[in-house]
Amino acid sequence: MNARPCSKVACHDDAVSTLTYVYADSMVVVGPLSDRAEPHGYDLCARHASSLSVPRGWDVLRRVVLGHDY
Repeated sequence: MNARPCSKVACHDDAVSTLTYVYADSMVVVGPLSDRAEPHGYDLCARHASSLSVPRGWDVLRRVVLGHDY
């Protein structure tokens, strides 16, 4: 699989996680990098995946693969 860059502007690090929004549930889901780039997902490097902030009242669900830090 080819490396994909982080979706954050001016970040040139490789993505390790994919972020998606579940608007109906006011939830952000951060999980392992998806197999392919998705139009409604945001690929993030480790730094941005671990330091993200979400709107007040929203929940963050982090799906991790054991043995990896995101």
